[in-house]
Amino acid sequence: MHLSHISKYYSVTMQTLGWLGTLAYLLGYFLLSIHKISAGKLYHILNIAGAIGLICNALYLTDYPNIVVNVAWLAIAVFAIYRNTRRTP
Repeated sequence: MHLSHISKYYSVTMQTLGWLGTLAYLLGYFLLSIHKISAGKLYHILNIAGAIGLICNALYLTDYPNIVVNVAWLAIAVFAIYRNTRRTP
């Protein structure tokens, strides 16, 4: 495979991950807003998926502010799941 094909494939992959991350964030917030889900495990999993997708895209674009905010968002979601899991008997 030629280097330009690999580069194009990598670019499309990173863009796709970014869009999937965006979709996960928006879906989670929408479902929470219309009371279809609570701020529980599913909501936080959607936030984790969103953060990972957008972090991948931001790393590809070297968009450091986006990386920082999404790493923080990821950490908050992971912590929330951890804390909620420990509270459940």
